Amino acid sequence: GLAEYYKPEELVGKYVVVVANLQPKKMMGLESQGMLLATCDKPVLLTIEKGGDEHVGERVC
Repeated sequence: GLAEYYKPEELVGKYVVVVANLQPKKMMGLESQGMLLATCDKPVLLTIEKGGDEHVGERVC
């Protein structure tokens, strides 16, 4: 997971791409229905610079 690469405070205020509405799965004792989109080798989160017209929850095409 990302915990070994990112501290929680490094993610505060970031806009990240989330794959949502996945089939529920237990992970570390919690139910998850989504995942953060990241690169494969060393997990690097895909973040978005908010330009003004984007809204939380918008679809990424």
